[in-house]
Amino acid sequence: MAWEPIDRATLDPEHTVVVATGNAHKLVEIETMLSAALPSTRFVALSQLGQFEDPEETGTTFEENALIKARAAVAETGFAAVADDSGLMVDALGGEPGVYSARYAGVHGDDAANNAKLLQNLSDVPEGERAARFVSVVALVEPNGQVCVGTGTCEGTVGFEGRGSHGFGYDPLFLPEDTPGKTMAELTPEEKNAISHRFHALQDLCAKLAERAGAQASDHADASAAIDADEAR
Repeated sequence: MAWEPIDRATLDPEHTVVVATGNAHKLVEIETMLSAALPSTRFVALSQLGQFEDPEETGTTFEENALIKARAAVAETGFAAVADDSGLMVDALGGEPGVYSARYAGVHGDDAANNAKLLQNLSDVPEGERAARFVSVVALVEPNGQVCVGTGTCEGTVGFEGRGSHGFGYDPLFLPEDTPGKTMAELTPEEKNAISHRFHALQDLCAKLAERAGAQASDHADASAAIDADEAR
């Protein structure tokens, strides 16, 4: 989608986080969740700051790919950046499609082909043995290299046919444990967001950021107390 351009000179480097995504909904979701942990921070889409080539996702894990994308955004803009990587892991297939979820059938983003391949590979797997989970990793990388990572999952099973018109990717085939009888694609956006793997990953990231902020505040208080004690001698 087209984003309104932003002059990076108008942004405060101390209070700006670049979100490496072209998905408007994802930008809003990330901003909504992380604003509590990063108050007074402005979240902007990477493409609002210019045209950048997507980095090659050569990682073998979701965390590695999320970090590749976040670090590339930091290098390109000079601001702190957040990026996520996610996919579906099916137990009966040894964790496939995993990090190759978006290009499982060979062409990146071909949802119909990816779903067809998944059903084909599970054609001999009976009900009860089709456990799977969506996994999401959200990484925040700062210009000084400091990293904070949140991880989340959504447990469920893979159905035998696609149902529903919401969502994307494997949503029509995935039946979350939290919504019995409904595929992810049959949930409203609000229902999906309340149980999604990315929601849980953002929760985890927020908790870690809050813990880090608390530790930094404690260290600052200890340092101040030590200075005061020295001055009192």
